Amino acid sequence: MPLLSAGSSVLLVIDLQERLMPAIAGAADVVEQCSRLIRAATRLEVPVTTTEQDPDKLGPTVGPLAALLPAPAVAKSTFAADLSFPTATPTTTPTTVVVCGCEAHVCVQSTVLALRASGHGVAVVADAVGSRSPADRDAAVARMRDHGVDVVTTEMVVFEWLGTSRNPAFREVQKLIK
Repeated sequence: MPLLSAGSSVLLVIDLQERLMPAIAGAADVVEQCSRLIRAATRLEVPVTTTEQDPDKLGPTVGPLAALLPAPAVAKSTFAADLSFPTATPTTTPTTVVVCGCEAHVCVQSTVLALRASGHGVAVVADAVGSRSPADRDAAVARMRDHGVDVVTTEMVVFEWLGTSRNPAFREVQKLIK
């Protein structure tokens, strides 16, 4: 997979919900990294899609992130999100789905593997996914990599989306990392 491009990416934020996050190992860090990704995506005009697993049971997206989201979350009950993203055609640029969220070994992994099976390029943001157990998170990231998923970090995504220090948004977006 080549470098990520803001013009050919979609950010998918999976299930960062009020009743789930207290059980996630390193939840504050996951939420912070996802916040950075959402802010950078918004500034760089990368479309953002969010899901919520059974929101009547797990609650809405956590407040700090919900306030940043440009559109309402897509409610779901299946572990793999049933979403449609642009696909490669002879006249369009392939879209890469950049994925962050929870739980890495359940909904993130199920969605990512389904996206790969349908031919999408996928990059999972390792420092922006979480599970209740760090071992489950690590195993899921390794499994996704084994299935052809690019494993990246928040900083990698942001700087690849920027493309150059001459990008008009460079200073503003760089502040998200520091």
